[in-house]
Amino acid sequence: MKRELPGLEFWALIHPHTGDVTETRPAERSFSSDLTALVECEKGPFFVKAMRNRPGGRRNSLAREKLINPAVHPVSPALLWSAEDDDWLALGFEVVHGRRADFTPDSTDLPVVTDALDRIGRLPLPDVAQDWAENRWDRFLSERETELLRGDSLIHADTNPSNFVIGESHVWVVDWAWPTRGAAFISPACLAEQLIASGHTAAGAEAWAAQCEGWADADPAAIDAFAVATWRMNKWRADRSPEESWLGAMVEAARTWAEHRGVAGRAAAWPQ
Repeated sequence: MKRELPGLEFWALIHPHTGDVTETRPAERSFSSDLTALVECEKGPFFVKAMRNRPGGRRNSLAREKLINPAVHPVSPALLWSAEDDDWLALGFEVVHGRRADFTPDSTDLPVVTDALDRIGRLPLPDVAQDWAENRWDRFLSERETELLRGDSLIHADTNPSNFVIGESHVWVVDWAWPTRGAAFISPACLAEQLIASGHTAAGAEAWAAQCEGWADADPAAIDAFAVATWRMNKWRADRSPEESWLGAMVEAARTWAEHRGVAGRAAAWPQ
């Protein structure tokens, strides 16, 4: 469904940063923001993400993206300005040029994708993220199992192909909507799930994940617990949004991974 562009009050809010706007091209993928667009303008161009300034998870995620950006640049495009009033929160990023990554089995992009995750893994945990404990999977595990996901690494868990922008000489990781503090293996594990959904075997996907430094020292029991939680989470989400076919595909990928690790029975036993 195509979203309407914001009204005049929004453009007045960001005008001090953009000057006169000549063209706005909404992004094809803009699931989490009220506006995600390339804005051609007097002082730009800029890649603009904006959210209605209402309390809640979506607004909070954009606020986190603003706070984390100084710590993740240049892995991520730089945040150049922000604007906020009672109605809107808007972020203006530098425009980077590239294409989305290819996660299919024969792709030549995978070495640079794993390298990008390693670059994130080597970043020191910024002070702003100290209290952002990773808890997205907690409700799908026992209290003992959730402890396996704790750690002091900066996590970018949304490792889908669209969030890796591959340019001629650089790779950027975008959409830092919910950075957290957690175990170092989580981002590579999320990559493994995405690779399975893109056609890899579970063993092949894990072989790529194993090339990430964060995977190397992981406790196999922690990866098992994460595979269990991933299957349960995707099933829970798909059951509540049956019209979203991509969620069904992620359920199948997670099930395949759980079977490969020998924990499918345990995952399916969750009473919800």
